[in-house]
Amino acid sequence: MPKAATTKATAMSSVPARHAHEQRQDAHAQRPPESAAVARTARRVRRPRAGAVYAFGRFVIAPLAKLLYRPRVIGRENVPMAGAVILASNHLSFIDSVVIPVVAPRRIQFLAKSHYFEGTGFAGWVKRTFFTAIGAVGVRRGAGRDSQDALEISKGILESGNAFALYPEGTRSRDGRLYRGRTGVAWLALTTGAPVVPVGLIGTEKLQPVGSKVPAFAKVTVAFGKPIDVSSFGPASSGRTRREATDAIMAEIQRLTGQTEAGTYNEAPADDLNG
Repeated sequence: MPKAATTKATAMSSVPARHAHEQRQDAHAQRPPESAAVARTARRVRRPRAGAVYAFGRFVIAPLAKLLYRPRVIGRENVPMAGAVILASNHLSFIDSVVIPVVAPRRIQFLAKSHYFEGTGFAGWVKRTFFTAIGAVGVRRGAGRDSQDALEISKGILESGNAFALYPEGTRSRDGRLYRGRTGVAWLALTTGAPVVPVGLIGTEKLQPVGSKVPAFAKVTVAFGKPIDVSSFGPASSGRTRREATDAIMAEIQRLTGQTEAGTYNEAPADDLNG
């Protein structure tokens, strides 16, 4: 081939390459801000480091809390010490998210409202430090995109081999009954392959009643049930599968707590700031 023809062919062959590169740049530029936020959060939680803040929580806060409140813990041996696992618990009090990490035999991560990490000044620093120490990951709460982002962040935590705690009821039970579980817990278990350990909390609503700022002294029991493999229910894409798997998880939670089943979903009141 003549030199001029070769040069022309080379130039023409580079056009698709440039076009593909430009398309990738355009796609990256058009990525929604929320998705970028999810990616950043996922990178931050996938390899949790036992730094000074976590070490303070694990080796100072947890032993002190156990000494002062002496919770009764049943079935700690049911929590796998390695690999992804979901801890699915009933929800009675704001302090549930402190109690579970304190008594669990391994590091637990869970989602918390982002405003716990957004305070300023000394008070804001104390709040951020405390929630980081007990394994919280800040997310924005809400429906639609916020809800999907929360699921994706939770999935990233599990895919990295971590332990993740959640409340299938969605919000605290104000009347002590056990409400119907939302199917996000089953979707996470089915898509990641993580087993689900049901957790029954008893007495935490007396430990920190609604509106109380300081925990009271009350008898608390935390029961860890045997791991549940939900893969036998079917694929994650099936709504029926997700519903049946969630109902099976909630039945085990009820067995641990003895709560009366409400038979309906729980809705957070408008003034509920603690989740």
